[in-house]
Amino acid sequence: MKRAFDVLAAVAGLAVLLPLFIVAGALIKADGGPVFFRQARVGWKGSIFYIFKFRSMVPDAEKLGSLVTAQYDPRITRVGRFLRRTKLDELPQLLNVIKGDMSLVGPRPEVPYYVEMWPEDARREILSVRPGVTDYATLFYNDEQAVLAETDDPERAYVKEILPHKLALYKKYVRERSFWLDFRILVATLLKMAGASPDRLVPKMRFSDS
Repeated sequence: MKRAFDVLAAVAGLAVLLPLFIVAGALIKADGGPVFFRQARVGWKGSIFYIFKFRSMVPDAEKLGSLVTAQYDPRITRVGRFLRRTKLDELPQLLNVIKGDMSLVGPRPEVPYYVEMWPEDARREILSVRPGVTDYATLFYNDEQAVLAETDDPERAYVKEILPHKLALYKKYVRERSFWLDFRILVATLLKMAGASPDRLVPKMRFSDS
């Protein structure tokens, strides 16, 4: 049921959002460089796949700095700032859902570098399900770039503070997952993107909740 819903919803989403894809693609292309950004991520059962995003940073940005991105990172393009603030850069992941790399809802996929830092038991549990476009951590860290911008060392802050909490939230989703929870998280994500509070559907969680 989950896989069938993912495919139907992703295909419908791509059909509805096609005009937005065209406009976003034209704006990104005018900035120079490719429209899409592809990056290796760790997926279901530890498999490696390439995630799709609208490009929001300069070409070869990974060679110019850290894997984490703070709000005022100079590698972010002018169009990219808008795409990141509205989360529109994530929409091409609907292609990953159709391909079977991802689900609409599930633990967010990380790059291999950070997955290697996960404890073995956490890695085994989290990678037992397909990664998702959105989840508890997406809602909690909607302003992650702004949080990182306030630290002296964004990379260290991500590894020491944010990543452990994300792992707890990933495990929370795996243990509680259901079709109803997926639906609530999806609606909460859309509300968040629209600037509304999703707390009635998915209450904002503190570190202690996870």
